[in-house]
Amino acid sequence: MPQSSEAPIINLRDLEFQLFEVLEAEALTQRERHADHTRETFLAALETAYAVASEKFAPHNRRSDEHEPQFDGKRVSIIPEVKHALDAYASTGLLAAAKDFDRGGMQLPSVVANACLSLFKSANIATSSYVMLTMANANVIERFGSEAQKDKYLQPLLDGRFFGTMALTEPQAGSSLSDLTTTATPNADGTYSLRGNKIFISGGDHELSENIVHLVLAKIPGGPPGVKGISLFTVPKFHVKDDGSLGERNDVALAGLIHKMGWRGTTSTMLSFGEKDACIGELVGEAHHGLAYMFHMMNEARIGVGLGAVMLGYRGYLASLDYARERPQGRHPTSKDPSAPQVRLIEHADVRRMLLAQKAYVEGGYGLCLYAARLVDEQNTGTTPEARADASLLLDLLTPIVKSWPSQWCLEANSLAIQIHGGYGYTREYPVEQFYRDNRLNLIHEGTHGIQALDLLGRKVMMKDGAALTRFTQEMEIAIGEARQIESLCACADALARASSEAVDTVAHLRPVLAKDTDLALANANAFLEAFGHTVVAWIWLRQGIVAARALPGAQSEADIAFYRGKLQACQWFFRWELPRIHLQHARLRGLDDTTLAMEAAWF
Repeated sequence: MPQSSEAPIINLRDLEFQLFEVLEAEALTQRERHADHTRETFLAALETAYAVASEKFAPHNRRSDEHEPQFDGKRVSIIPEVKHALDAYASTGLLAAAKDFDRGGMQLPSVVANACLSLFKSANIATSSYVMLTMANANVIERFGSEAQKDKYLQPLLDGRFFGTMALTEPQAGSSLSDLTTTATPNADGTYSLRGNKIFISGGDHELSENIVHLVLAKIPGGPPGVKGISLFTVPKFHVKDDGSLGERNDVALAGLIHKMGWRGTTSTMLSFGEKDACIGELVGEAHHGLAYMFHMMNEARIGVGLGAVMLGYRGYLASLDYARERPQGRHPTSKDPSAPQVRLIEHADVRRMLLAQKAYVEGGYGLCLYAARLVDEQNTGTTPEARADASLLLDLLTPIVKSWPSQWCLEANSLAIQIHGGYGYTREYPVEQFYRDNRLNLIHEGTHGIQALDLLGRKVMMKDGAALTRFTQEMEIAIGEARQIESLCACADALARASSEAVDTVAHLRPVLAKDTDLALANANAFLEAFGHTVVAWIWLRQGIVAARALPGAQSEADIAFYRGKLQACQWFFRWELPRIHLQHARLRGLDDTTLAMEAAWF
């Protein structure tokens, strides 16, 4: 694939390495679902995505940040480039990239479809968010909706005529979904009348598409209390007639736009349902099962958030790498001659440290997210029931990591990108400050860091008597065994073996505490999320290191030799400088430190 010389949105050599050399995506063409594909068709899809992302999405990334959507009380105005880009995206068919041929889809594997999507996230995270939400919305309707709902909404969503949202959050509830107050009252014709308010609804109102299909969480009066009483409803902005044409406006009102620190090109909305007692929705699936249905969308969105965080970090890394290669500044510590020519920034060891850290974070995070997408393929098309079940188990375990690790560490990559630019990095003349602002949201999006930590330690590593952790440990052991056959990776293999053992020991230590004193066991869940996340990414890097070490002796070009050596150096860096962080965290976890728990509100 040709690499653009301007403002690169990704290192295409890394994309192909991760996709074809590490994850062996080409092997998926041996499965019936993807039998019509070849490596060449995968590359053709990626080339199309790269071209549209570079030509239609990237050019207005700054402009949409500087000219965010405005609401005049009647309509939302958005710069025209956003719609032009989304129309171009829809014309490629990529909205249905992983869907069946008979739905107009491409039947691409999830890992290839996500690689395509990653290019748009890198080019313009705000504009691509409309696409991501619509794809996730369509997936929920396809899986859980009635045939009538599929007939009404699915194809227009996949064609890009309709866009979709997920409407969960309420002003008084935040992340506490059990406290939702939006109601859905049954009508005689089988529909429901909704009434309530939602906040922070991305893409909640605009004129970028003919219609907007909201997936809304609400409670049917008389249902079970708490989360067990939550149901899911389709609520369109405009009613859809039986012939597919649009009817009257539904009673969904835009109460106002929220103006955020980043993602300024995405409308973030406050929506009011049923102000005129005329908001009509349709139940998705069974009553009181809404949260389980929405989690299907949320889990997909969490992987999407992680991927978005990676790509913002990646974009900042490439920008700071270019800057460091071009900017002359200072001299080596051994140079005492002030008249000697300045050296490029990249010649300074501390700058190389910051570049290495960014490379380790973003290329490790990218490998993690694509691995999760590869698990989706295994879940859907694995050659045995056992393989499919294993993939589901691993995906369940790793989803909190996929969402949270890139959100934390690729944000740190953005911070380092600013640092490399020096004072210029803190100005709007350079793009790295926007990448940081855009990425800061991902620590909050789709469940905060703390929520993911509670889910990981309180449920995922403990479920089924630790079956998921045991299965992942087996995967790590495979890589450890392979790495021990490569002299340069033996130390990394030993370090990962110790890290794996520590994770297992900590979980075993905390399991009985969880049963007796849940608050104490989970008080430092954030430390476990970070420690286990670093262990997972160390495994991702070891896998990349193994492939690079095996490929290096046969590399023919100087570019390939440099690429593989760069992979091995970043792998070494992660194991020497990042993985050791986990030992203190595990010690504190096993020691049941109660400093945070014992701190009283009045003491602050």
